[in-house]
Amino acid sequence: MPEPKRLIEPEDLYNYSWISDPSLHPVTSSVAYVYKEIDQDKNDYKTHIRVVTIDGQEDASLTDGSKDFAPSWSPDGLKLGFLRVNENGKQLWLADVSAGTAAQLTSAKHGVAAFVWSPDGSAIAFTSRISEEEAQGKLTKEEIVKQESRRGRSYERTIPKAEGSGWWDGRYSQLFRIEVTSGEVTQLTSGKFNVSQPVWTEDGSKLAFLSKKIDDSELDPDLIAYQDLFTVSAVGGELCRITDHSLSISQFSYSPDGSTIALIAEDRKYGSGTQSNIYTVPSSGGAPVAWQETDVQVGNYILNDMRTAAVMPGPLFAKDGTSVFAIGTHHGQAQLYRFREAGAPEPVSSGERDIYQLEESRDSRYFIVLSMDAHGSGELYRLDRLSGEELRLTSWNKAAMDELDISIPETLWFDSTDGDRIQGWMMRPPALPQGEKAPLVLVIHGGPHAMYAPAYSHELQTLASAGYAVLYVNPRGSFGYGQRFAQSCRGDFGGGDYRNLMDAVDVALERFDFIDPERLGVMGGSYGGLMTNWIISQNNRFQAAVSQRCISNWLSFYGTSDIGISYTEGIVGGNPWEQQGLLLEKSPLTYVSQVKAPVLIMHGEQDFRCPVGQSDEWYTALKRLGKQTKLIRYPGSNHAFLKNGKPSYRVEALREVNAWLDKHLAATAQTGGAPDEA
Repeated sequence: MPEPKRLIEPEDLYNYSWISDPSLHPVTSSVAYVYKEIDQDKNDYKTHIRVVTIDGQEDASLTDGSKDFAPSWSPDGLKLGFLRVNENGKQLWLADVSAGTAAQLTSAKHGVAAFVWSPDGSAIAFTSRISEEEAQGKLTKEEIVKQESRRGRSYERTIPKAEGSGWWDGRYSQLFRIEVTSGEVTQLTSGKFNVSQPVWTEDGSKLAFLSKKIDDSELDPDLIAYQDLFTVSAVGGELCRITDHSLSISQFSYSPDGSTIALIAEDRKYGSGTQSNIYTVPSSGGAPVAWQETDVQVGNYILNDMRTAAVMPGPLFAKDGTSVFAIGTHHGQAQLYRFREAGAPEPVSSGERDIYQLEESRDSRYFIVLSMDAHGSGELYRLDRLSGEELRLTSWNKAAMDELDISIPETLWFDSTDGDRIQGWMMRPPALPQGEKAPLVLVIHGGPHAMYAPAYSHELQTLASAGYAVLYVNPRGSFGYGQRFAQSCRGDFGGGDYRNLMDAVDVALERFDFIDPERLGVMGGSYGGLMTNWIISQNNRFQAAVSQRCISNWLSFYGTSDIGISYTEGIVGGNPWEQQGLLLEKSPLTYVSQVKAPVLIMHGEQDFRCPVGQSDEWYTALKRLGKQTKLIRYPGSNHAFLKNGKPSYRVEALREVNAWLDKHLAATAQTGGAPDEA
């Protein structure tokens, strides 16, 4: 008899492992990757680099640090570059594989953000932040810190802050080259612009990179969404603009013969709701050519709390240079596709899955993908382009997952009252006794230009294990369903998106007989928190609500968020001095007196995307009106604290959510040791 499986609890977060950043060895095709786990004693994450053979038979540690990541093999495969965080900050290190040693290569004052090997392996280009005063030798880092301690910080930029990095410190990310043997460093770029994603040309004579470098002094870089491709000589000098300032480029790569560059980009025609597409441009420069637009959103836009690594979507040129491979988002899945200039993209991978990182072998035979599905966290897989065979290379989470009673999401498609075709999923409580009914929780994703998928989510699994039927859908504004659908929520907040969500609840109640229609809850984060606030201020059909890192007042959000200007003008359609009435009309705070549902409010105190003041305003109004509410603020935590914040905060937040819902919806299943309410 197999061992009975147990319900998933918030504390199971401590048992997971996460892997990321595959790098293929140029000779053996073994894969270096980052292994991440939680150090519960230090309430932190620790990472080191491991290597698995291309057949998955051998897997061993390569580095012994606790904050090692971003592995990259040298062209000859004798060394592995990686980033390490220690008392010297985030620096570039080199591991000598044959000697089994590692040594620090850079000593950048403000650390290294990214690096890339030259084609011959003699040099490495890297990016690091530096101010003009530091670059010119006028002020040292210590002198700048001393000045700041004696006076207030001053700003003249329109948007002097950013989520994840805080208030701007006057530094820009610039491009440097370091000689591997001598350690000699040369700064290749300078100016009031940031450099990202450096790539060497095949002959090693130039470096290409992305930047929002504005030559027109009349234009405000903070109000421009476009990002161009540039090149610079490997020894420094004048920059050459390759693209024509018509696209916001997110990724790029050179064709095999170096004559063409493929771009993943968007023309911003519909602001934040514009789908990404494949473009090509001559490497000598010119106007990018758009490939055929389809409903597949190029890149990965799935939201999930079990992904801890940045998306690496490609593009990767095919050997013949006429097509490219990239990850695409479509109908609740993220697959590897082959894109051509004309025609529909061809899926390379299959099955229900969320692929979010991609690497290719030098001989172009294998793809290495980082993929997850409904049964557990992400693992590395090898896709054989010739045979179509798929081989799983890692299984770090298999033992933990085998113990758990996982609720597999059931796909739900329906036609909304507005005529939209909507996709969603229902998760049945695994411990629900036969014949009993469960309370329903509608969970709303952020963005709004993101997408939910049926991939494993610790947050949603803990809800289901606590006895809740979990409904989550992709309403208007979600990517993965075509351009019209993605843009349709802009200028219509609280309209079609709201109706899609209410229709989803109606359909779920009609189709699933195990749901108790008298016990309904709603929750969400970011845009989902905003929509939660809106829903409970517009109707009284929900008996409990959880609002996380929310927006409650468009008037104050406009001037306090790092995206307040573009987001408010795009999603609502106005600004505080010309359309004050419109912003008030679309603010949940305006209708707070109509709220009946008890509301749990959760927010990170260092959130620059949806500032914590949004939750403070919502909470204060609810308390002043005598409503049932509770506010939890998490110190030192940003907008993404529920996905990659302190482990203890993530666990506590899940327990608090379960406790709140239990108190007001009276679920009968176990809650994983939820804390007592104040």
